[in-house]
Amino acid sequence: MITSITKFKLPSPISQAEAKDIFLSTAPNYKKLSGLIRKCYVIFDEGHSVGGIYLWESREDAEAVYTESWKEFVREKYGSEPEITYLETPVIVDNILNEIIS
Repeated sequence: MITSITKFKLPSPISQAEAKDIFLSTAPNYKKLSGLIRKCYVIFDEGHSVGGIYLWESREDAEAVYTESWKEFVREKYGSEPEITYLETPVIVDNILNEIIS
């Protein structure tokens, strides 16, 4: 499994309520996305940046989403170039499912 972290700087800081409204507007785009296990929307730097933490079945699944058209969507929506970090994720503790996944 792969975890990816995306981060986008904003032209001006936003509140948690504003971020939630924006996140809810894009969340349906990620439902049933091939290879995506989970996505968490996040706020960085006291609202100066936003992004997501994704858990993917594979890096190939993640890279299939982070295309040039996805990056253009981010540029238009948030006004900045997205940063993407990939992390190998060999073990997950899931307290909701009460499982250790490897």
